[in-house]
Amino acid sequence: MTPGATNRRQFFRTTGLAGGTLAGLGLDLKPAAAAAAKVKLKGAREVPSVCPYCAVGCAQIVSVRDRQIINIEGNPDSPISGGTLCPKGSAAFQLAVNPNRLTKVKYRAPYAKDWEEKPLAWAMDRIAARVKETRDATFTPTYTVKDRDGKTVSKTVNHCSTIASLGGATMDNEWNYAHLKLWRALGLIWLENQARI
Repeated sequence: MTPGATNRRQFFRTTGLAGGTLAGLGLDLKPAAAAAAKVKLKGAREVPSVCPYCAVGCAQIVSVRDRQIINIEGNPDSPISGGTLCPKGSAAFQLAVNPNRLTKVKYRAPYAKDWEEKPLAWAMDRIAARVKETRDATFTPTYTVKDRDGKTVSKTVNHCSTIASLGGATMDNEWNYAHLKLWRALGLIWLENQARI
C-alpha cells in the first residue's frame, strides 16, 4: 500500500467514527436517511405487494416509475412482517429486474433432441388445451360400490384422477383458495402445495 493511501478497514473506521461522533453530539441522522430515500423514489408510484418466496407472506412496497420497477422494500404497515424482509425478500428486486431472467418458454417436442423457444401465451394455451383434453377423456362422474347389504350402488364423485397439481410454498392464502376452487371444480383430487414436501 502506498503511503497516505486509505485501505478499506481505515475507511470504515473513519466514517464510522464520524457518524458515531455526529450521533453522539445529538444530531439525529434518521431524517437525512429518510430524505435520501425519498429523493431516490421521487415521482414513483407505490404498489403494495407480497413477497413471492416462502409462505409467510411478508408485505412489500413495489415502487414503479414509467412502468418500470425501481425499488422493492418491506411494507412497515404489514401486521405480518412490520416492514422487515429476509435476505431473499430483500433481494426480490433482482428477481423482477434481471437481464438474465427468462421471458420465454423452453419447449422440447416429443422425441426431439433440441429445445426451442416459445412465447408464454403459446404455453398457456397449450396447457389449457392439454388439461381439457385429459379431463374430457378421463373424467369419472360416478363410482360403483357395494353398500352394507351387498347391493350395488352408484355414487356421484365427479373425479378426474389423471391430473395432479403440485403448487409451491410461495403461494399465499388468496391464491391457494382460488387454485383449490379451480382444480376442485375440474374434479381433481390430487392437490399438494408443498408444505409437507
